[in-house]
Formats: sequence, structure tokens, C-alpha cells
Amino acid sequence: MKRYERYANEIAGLIESGALRPGDRLPSVRQAGTSRRISPATVFGAYYLLEARGLIRARPRSGYYVSETAVAARSEPRTSAPKKRSSAVEISELVFQVLGSVKDRTVVPLGSAFPGADLFPLDRLARSLAAGMRKLEPARIVDDLPPGNERLRRQIALRYATHGVRVATDEIVVTSGALEALNLCLQAVTRPGDVVLVESPTFYGALQAIERLNLKAVEVATHPRTGIDLASLAAALRRHPVKACWLMPNFQNPLGSLMPEENRQAVAALLTEHDVPLIEDDVYAELYFGAQRPQPIKAFDRNGLFMHCSSFSKSLAPGYRVGWVAAGRFAQRLERLKLMTTLSAAIPSQQALAQYLDQSGYERHLRQLRRTLASRRDTVLQAIAKHFPAGTRMTRPEGGYFVWVELPEGIDALRLHELALERRISVAPGHLFSVDRRFTHFVRVNYGHPADARALAAIKSLGQIAASLR
Repeated sequence: MKRYERYANEIAGLIESGALRPGDRLPSVRQAGTSRRISPATVFGAYYLLEARGLIRARPRSGYYVSETAVAARSEPRTSAPKKRSSAVEISELVFQVLGSVKDRTVVPLGSAFPGADLFPLDRLARSLAAGMRKLEPARIVDDLPPGNERLRRQIALRYATHGVRVATDEIVVTSGALEALNLCLQAVTRPGDVVLVESPTFYGALQAIERLNLKAVEVATHPRTGIDLASLAAALRRHPVKACWLMPNFQNPLGSLMPEENRQAVAALLTEHDVPLIEDDVYAELYFGAQRPQPIKAFDRNGLFMHCSSFSKSLAPGYRVGWVAAGRFAQRLERLKLMTTLSAAIPSQQALAQYLDQSGYERHLRQLRRTLASRRDTVLQAIAKHFPAGTRMTRPEGGYFVWVELPEGIDALRLHELALERRISVAPGHLFSVDRRFTHFVRVNYGHPADARALAAIKSLGQIAASLR
């Protein structure tokens, strides 16, 4: 653990214990550096990390203060405790039943899996699409078949290099969104009946993919702030004949957890030792609130064993359905599977994104996107803390746009979802995020849409419904 992380954790501990309260002023950078004998850069690093966690907030020309949302720090959900056996998966029917409501625009989309459309430069993308199509040569219709548009793949490889990750353009396969990339990766390294490791809770899309391919899932204990539990992962790898591991180290859906760098290295070492391919779901990596983008586990891949999947849907272009996988040793297999299934990602979308990325403006857009999401997170956490029943616990994500809320025991999340829909409010019940539907008093809340009066009224209503169910 780095020095600034240790100092940040000390301050977080004071906040969690109540020694530091909302509104309290932290020592200035100079004071902290002098008293702790650490550099100003270390103090700034700690304060930036605490700000990303939503525990403190900077006031111009005044300093850093404990945030009002820090009350949530004293009520974090506990590490999950899933069953240790492998299980067949039957989750899709419940997913279809619950999530159908997100298509209705009259419903407040707290249960949605998508960010708000207001966050993205859709007009500029449309102009890039028009310009790209004017320049499109007929031959490109064939040239852009898998592995995909070469200009776009070079741009993706350059972004990896910018963040210190070595990925060859030749191992990048463009797909129709990240979900297709993830499904193709799973298909490439498993056969029916094989065992796949997932986090607990985990993204229901992973469970649906496992179900579709007739695989078995083993859920591994996961901490709501730091991600998968290393001891539980090691034990599962020893106990089961694992053929693949599907993980989301950055702002995991639904938890919002962020795996520390030393844990990433440990995960990479464990999977390499057991020769287990990693399917790394990293669609939220650009949505970090801290000072720098977190590294993928792929950065520690030395044998081409890890497949890193992402897309532009969460950071730039929802609806364009352009994702990719940096597939390592499995690149040719993925390319062939793509050709055999959906043939190609949409050529106009690939062309538009290549055109947009060639221009300046993406980084500026990302900075604004992160600021907006961090502000919406703070507003929503504060509203949940104010309106939900006593005993409610919640995560405080450092990126992404989901918060995982643990309701007092006895409150059935599926019933809460049903009653909320009667008031035109959607919420994602915890039943969706495990094989055995164990998270019965949890909900996932999306803060990626405008935190306006309508959304805040919906959160207040959810709190009232939850209190009535208790």
C-alpha cells in the first residue's frame, strides 16, 4: 500500500468512527505534511483519494472538509458470504421480468443499467458519423470485418499505451458492444458443464451468459469497497476445476468496488499459477473520480492469458454498440467466433468513433463526465442517507454510477421493486445479482441520470416504501 493510501485510510477511519464529523475541516496540506513528515504530494494524493470516495470535499480558498455524504461511511455493507459449491444458473427469466420497466420513459430509472443520455456529446458524434460516412470507401465494408476498423483499433491501442498497458493492435477485436466481447470470451475458453468463477454479487449479464452456455458458476466472496476476497479466490481455485474467471475490478456492477493495485497483482499471480483465463469486464474504467485511471489486471498479464473487454457505451457513445476485447493468446479464436456469429460490428459506428477519436476533445469530455457523475453520486448518497430507514447500509463508489444499498433485514427488495413501479419508479432488486438470489434485502441504485427534483422525490418515495415493508 502506498503512503498516500495509508494516510487516506487513517482519515477514513476517523470519519467512520465519528471522530471526524460532516463539516469538520481537515488539516491544511502544509499542516498535515509538517505534522506527519510527509510530502505535499502525499497529502494531496490522500485528499484526492478521499474526495473520490465522497468522504471529503474541497472548498475554494478554504481547504478540505468532511462531506455531508460521509455519514454513509459508517454504514458500509459487509463482505459477501456465498455458498462454496458450483451451481447451474437460472436467472434470465427474472431479469427479463424485472428490467422491462426501464424502457418506459415515464418511470424514474433508478434501476436502469444505463447512464443518462445527457452526459454524452451526441451532436458531435453525429457530425463525426456524417463525416466518416462521406469518407467511407466501398472497400472498407470488407476491410472492417473482424478484427475490425484498423484506424479505430490503433486508437484503442494508443489509449492502452497512454495508461501504461502494452497491448498490440493485432490482439484487439472490435465487437458489437462489450457484452458481446464478454460472451465471446466465455465461449472461447469453456465447454458446457465447465465451472466459471464470478464475484458475489455479480453482474446479471455474466450469470445470463453462463446460463446460456450451460456452464456452472462458483461465486466468490467480495468486499463492497475493495472487490474480490483474495483468500476466497485462492480457495475456490484449489477446490474447483475452474476454466475461466469473470471479474470486474473497476467500479464493479452492482457494488461500485475498486480493487487495490496490490490485489490486482495478486489476482494476476493466482490465475497465472492455476493457468485460468481471466475475462476482465472493464466498461467503467474511464469513469473514475480519483486523480488517475486505475490499471486493469491485464497490465500484469505476461502470458496472454487475460482477455480485457471494454466499450465506448459508458464513456462516450451509448447506442453505437462498439466494444472490443484485447484478447491476448485468444485473439484469433475470438476473431473467428465473431465472424461465425454476428459477422461484424456496425461499420458506420466504427468509422464515426475513429473519426471522433482522431480529433481533440475526448479527454475534455471525460473530465466533465467524471465531475458530473461524482456530483450526482454525492447528491444521491445524501438523499438515501436522509430518507431510507434506520439501519440502511450503502457503498460509496469511487467511480461508475451504481450504489449498492443494503436495507434492514426483513425488507424484501423484490416487493419493494413491485410497489415502486406502481409509483413509476424503477429499482434493481438484489435477487438479480447472484445464482441463488441471496441478496433479498439489497437494491442497486443508478445515480447516472440527472439528480433533479423528480429523482430526489423518487428516492424519498423508495425510502417510505421500504419503511412500510419493515
